[in-house]
Amino acid sequence: MKNKDQASPANVMLSDFLCFAVYSANLAFGKAYKPILEELGLTYTQYITIIALWEEDNQTVSGLGEKLFLESNTLTPILKKLEAMGYLERQRDPQDERQVRVSLTKTGRRLREKGFKMDLVEATGLAPEEFAKVQKAIVTLRKNLIESLQTD
Repeated sequence: MKNKDQASPANVMLSDFLCFAVYSANLAFGKAYKPILEELGLTYTQYITIIALWEEDNQTVSGLGEKLFLESNTLTPILKKLEAMGYLERQRDPQDERQVRVSLTKTGRRLREKGFKMDLVEATGLAPEEFAKVQKAIVTLRKNLIESLQTD
């Protein structure tokens, strides 16, 4: 929200809220990705799950959930669907049967070639250095919000 000098409580508009700007930008990203993801047959959440596995294969479900900021009750159906599509496999960790490990299949790794053609940097209208700056600022914002919720 703008500082108190810029807007009095009686004049606060929805567009004054930072949370709404981030939320609506997220919706716009979803719309921009939609035609590309439809071509791949994936949802955005399925796509970022695969990206996380391209980055580090053979992760535990809990570690993957932390990386994606997803609870297991949200992540598990995504993993089941991606497994049914032939992009990944889930197996119990032989060293710790309580853990389930997730790995990409050959088909899941090949999807990377198509997936990396999806570049929305240009669609944002931001110069590469501005894009990096905004991305870094949003990561910092997320980190600060998460830290503010943690109790000592």
